[in-house]
Amino acid sequence: MTEPEAAPTPAPDRIVTVPNALSVLRLVLIPVFLWLLLVEKADGWAFAVLIFSGVSDWLDGKLARLLDQSSRIGALLDPAADRLYIVIIPLAFGVREFIPWWLIGIIIGRDVLLFATAPLLRSRGVFALPVLYIGKAATFALMSAFPWLLAGQIDAVSGFAYPIGWAFMIWGVGLYLWSFVLYWYQTILVMRHMPSRRQADTSPDSRV
Repeated sequence: MTEPEAAPTPAPDRIVTVPNALSVLRLVLIPVFLWLLLVEKADGWAFAVLIFSGVSDWLDGKLARLLDQSSRIGALLDPAADRLYIVIIPLAFGVREFIPWWLIGIIIGRDVLLFATAPLLRSRGVFALPVLYIGKAATFALMSAFPWLLAGQIDAVSGFAYPIGWAFMIWGVGLYLWSFVLYWYQTILVMRHMPSRRQADTSPDSRV
């Protein structure tokens, strides 16, 4: 599961594709994961769902390029699934007391504050910032940490899975915060150096 990445212009009329089916399946598996983890306490099966979701996330991007099945709806579904997982999994882990709530607050708070840049950017006619690969690495580290931490609750593998999970978690949170600073720095540069859309629309050059 990654940060939104640059991709070829998707075809607007493609809906039923293999990558889109995988993205929809990942969304459907979210309530299944919550039921397994919070209701049934079936940590092994919940772990399997996380692993499948991670593999399918990697696979849908590969298949979209390999099969030339990029689509506009796919460009929305994939990052939507990523963001839902990055919010819901920490919350579920908090309920089970796998990770502390202050850490969950950092992870979710970062996304909320980053989302606040959207209206500022739109006021300058910008709808997306350039991709930062440190942000992609941060998301990869966090999404790797979650299954390892969950595996750490299974007695047979807890001895090595738990420390690996926390290593990924510490690395991921550090990169997550650093990418947050960089994205906001980019937003500030846009606000300083680009005119607002209203100013651009009323400038003499824009009048006919």
